[in-house]
Amino acid sequence: MTRTSLRLREGAIKLLLQGCALLSIVVTLGIVWVLFTQSIPFFRHVAATEFLFGTRWAPLLTPQSFGILPLLCGTTLIAGGALLLAIPIGVATAVYLSEYAPPAVRQVAKPVLEVLAGVPTVVFGYFALLFVTPYVLRPLFPSTEIFNAASAAIVVAIMVIPTISSLCDDALRAVPRSLREAGFALAATRLEVSTRVVLPAAMSGVVASVLLAFARAIGETMAVSIAAGASPTLTLNPLRSVQTMTAYIVQVAKGDAPADSVEYDSIFAVGLVLFLMTFLINVAAQRVLARFREAYE
Repeated sequence: MTRTSLRLREGAIKLLLQGCALLSIVVTLGIVWVLFTQSIPFFRHVAATEFLFGTRWAPLLTPQSFGILPLLCGTTLIAGGALLLAIPIGVATAVYLSEYAPPAVRQVAKPVLEVLAGVPTVVFGYFALLFVTPYVLRPLFPSTEIFNAASAAIVVAIMVIPTISSLCDDALRAVPRSLREAGFALAATRLEVSTRVVLPAAMSGVVASVLLAFARAIGETMAVSIAAGASPTLTLNPLRSVQTMTAYIVQVAKGDAPADSVEYDSIFAVGLVLFLMTFLINVAAQRVLARFREAYE
């Protein structure tokens, strides 16, 4: 193969890679453009202050009300509850896989754990509705409603555990072995080395994995639509039915509102808020990585 043909091939590959990168940028800009342009008609009918600070969300009822706080409350209640369960389990799993598990166990456990992320979310939704609520929550809390935030938080936690454990495991294994050996040389136990040396050294990756898992939990749709219900209630009680932003978008997208109506346009306003939330979380994750990343020689 001549040098000229090699250059042509490398140039073609470079153009292909640039095209792939440009495509992702164009798609992102297209999503932003659609959300902003389609939200404008909504804000012509509804004041931004009413939308952001209103405490009643009833766009499909009479009189209509467009206060997004109940949807924000339901979304954060489920995502926050999911993180409370997923963080300790995910980090502990990552520490075990990185510091304790034999190679044979690790080769089996990590792929199986990552396969869990491939289970359809609708399956988790029905698992919460048909098992978690009647057989786990109601025996402990008889006042639990059929649709509730707690069961949705439990299944979302199961869904984000692979994200936290996999990313944390990669961060822990990236810590140089010399730090571990230094800890053992000071007569530290394996637990002390894992929790006081390795885990703090990988904290940037751990925090970034938690933030990414939080963004994943906020954007979850089908599981919370089935498990949490469709009652936009402003409450902090996880045993009650709530509605998330994604669940509302699904409800209206099924045809409950005519096109070009204010209630139909509201799904774009809600989608815009959801996009901004996940965008800010991802920016925070990148800032954390840039701020706390440790450089080892």
